[in-house]
Amino acid sequence: MHLPVHASWLNQVEIYHSIIQRKLLAPNNFASTADLARALNDFERYYNEIAEPFDWTFTRDDLADLLTRIDEREREPPLALAA
Repeated sequence: MHLPVHASWLNQVEIYHSIIQRKLLAPNNFASTADLARALNDFERYYNEIAEPFDWTFTRDDLADLLTRIDEREREPPLALAA
């Protein structure tokens, strides 16, 4: 069974972590882990206030088409090696 690459929950976590890295961690130095924890908590509250749902464009029909193409490709005989 194949899952759409862009729908993995892990990808969503990675996206959120990359946002934290760019918006909070990269430009700052924290004096202590307590300061870092406070900044992360503040950012999480802020992000939850401004967050909006994703406008998904990958439909069920797109998924069905993709799975059909993958299935067809996997059923093709392998190419013969050149002599």
